[in-house]
Amino acid sequence: MKKLFGTDGVRGTANTYPMTAEMALKIGAAVGRYFRQDHSAAHRVVIGKDTRLSGYMFENALTAGLTSTGMNVLLLGPVPTPAVGLLTTSMRADLGVMISASHNPAIDNGIKFFGPDGFKLSDTAELEIQALVENGVEPAQAQNIGRAKRIDDGRFRYIERVKSTFPQGMRLDGIKVVVDCANGAAYRAAPEVLWELGAEVIPVGVAPNGYNINADCGSTKPQVASETVVSHGADLGICLDGDADRVVLIDETGAVADGDQIMGLLAARWAEEGRLGGGALVATVMSNLGLEKFLNSRGIGLERTNVGDRYVVERMRAGGFNLGGEQSGHIVMTDYATTGDGLMAGLQFLSELVRTGKRASELAHVFEPVPQLLKNVRFKTGQSPLEDSKVQAEIARVEAELQGSGRLLIRKSGTEPLVRVMAECEDEVLLNKSVDAVVAAVEEAL
Repeated sequence: MKKLFGTDGVRGTANTYPMTAEMALKIGAAVGRYFRQDHSAAHRVVIGKDTRLSGYMFENALTAGLTSTGMNVLLLGPVPTPAVGLLTTSMRADLGVMISASHNPAIDNGIKFFGPDGFKLSDTAELEIQALVENGVEPAQAQNIGRAKRIDDGRFRYIERVKSTFPQGMRLDGIKVVVDCANGAAYRAAPEVLWELGAEVIPVGVAPNGYNINADCGSTKPQVASETVVSHGADLGICLDGDADRVVLIDETGAVADGDQIMGLLAARWAEEGRLGGGALVATVMSNLGLEKFLNSRGIGLERTNVGDRYVVERMRAGGFNLGGEQSGHIVMTDYATTGDGLMAGLQFLSELVRTGKRASELAHVFEPVPQLLKNVRFKTGQSPLEDSKVQAEIARVEAELQGSGRLLIRKSGTEPLVRVMAECEDEVLLNKSVDAVVAAVEEAL
């Protein structure tokens, strides 16, 4: 069998391998057996989902697989991914499952797993689960089949947890906030949190219909939210993705601030307060060189990992760091949550807005980015363009040309069939030339 897990669980186009109802049933049974190996009673799993139409199908298939191995299933309905991490621990579950393809289009879906500690599973655990999928599992005896139950207050539990991360006694009275929920999992929770804290809320992307998640909205397409911020004279725009584990911010001028800028602000502030664990920020190889220079100028370290918020969290836990994330907008604050939480990150920024009295444009752009260019090349199943000798030779040539003035990063996406070609360089002519050369070599190989 092909490798089942990518950088963030299992993901693909609905009704196409591996995201079929049949495979979800097998995965449910496999993960149920993995977490119920002692065969004792009272094992439970919580399942959340975003707003994709296919979520109903995968929710039912996973439930069938899990209950067949004796797991009791608690169904949360549409909730953000971080809510699943939170509720896995608070409900004393053995396992948490989130059905979502995050920022991908509505035709895609995915399955993410959280262990009993609320953190995503390790590579080792995923390999063992894949082996169970391949080999099949023995179902529970008839009298030990699990039950399924709907939990109606999961969203409210999450809302209270998110609000508890906002400074005690601080309110958002007089602050106008545009919140773009990407027609996704936070379409109710995010506006409710902001309103309950006193903000004037202008919601965008809060009418999911099963097909419109991430469609011309959300963190990957913030244009509408940007225009809404300007037209309404808002103080800030918060753009979440489909499962609300990532965020980009929009200042009062309509300019977008990515995860690097948010992490830079928080790292500097936390360092001043003496609460930046390990004296460093954890980010991926995709984070801008400008962020690294900004942090170093303030005596703050930068730990880089492979792409994927799971790898960021693993490094944070191993090194005692409490702040990390990705340029794409995953902001992980382990003092508050076990995974990226876009809404919590937005509240942290808002608290700085209130505390300092500064405009968002003064806070959301803490460093000047080194020019960075990213281009994607789509490939078909079975193709491996990065193994082509001519592609490898061209990559080596470009790396040599950039030596000392920039850097080149080539990788396969862990969530889509894409080769990502990224470069950074102060010389924008050389930057464009470098990326285009590698893209052309990859396209020729395909």
